[in-house]
Amino acid sequence: MTASLARPLNAIGLLAITCVLIAAFVEQILYGELPCPLCLLQRVGFVIVGAGLAMNLLCGLRPGHYGIMLLGAVIGGAIALRQVALHIVPGTGADGDPVLGLHLYTWAFVVFGLVVIGVGLMLLLDGQFSSSGRAHGQLARIAVILFVVVALANGLSTVLECGSGYCPDNPTSYQLLDELTGN
Repeated sequence: MTASLARPLNAIGLLAITCVLIAAFVEQILYGELPCPLCLLQRVGFVIVGAGLAMNLLCGLRPGHYGIMLLGAVIGGAIALRQVALHIVPGTGADGDPVLGLHLYTWAFVVFGLVVIGVGLMLLLDGQFSSSGRAHGQLARIAVILFVVVALANGLSTVLECGSGYCPDNPTSYQLLDELTGN
């Protein structure tokens, strides 16, 4: 595979990861389902995966950038699997409403697994690393800008949710806003 094919694949991958973060953010904002600490950590895993993709687009295709993606996916997948395990026993309840039959943490585990497979396949294709150029295409620019905006918005909402202390296990409000308004 040549870099001319790998770069658009990285841009599409970054858009896909950004869509995952947007979907989680929409659940949070529109449906009032504040993310628990494990959900927040899964979002960090997606941001790490996205950072590896963005680095491939901004700095050139490198095996190390794929390594960053693998680390983010494995860590995020382990956190998602932990959350699945917490709710797998009947009668233990679940966090949030299912989407297409699965809860968001289960979908996160599936997506992290797909990232690991995708990165593994990309690493098998050595031809992409022969070119050191960066991606300057419109798709790459849109993907990186959108990812950065969504990642920063998720970070800001986490600060609002957790305030100056620990994030609550079962969040019901934005703690920082409560602290500022005296609630």
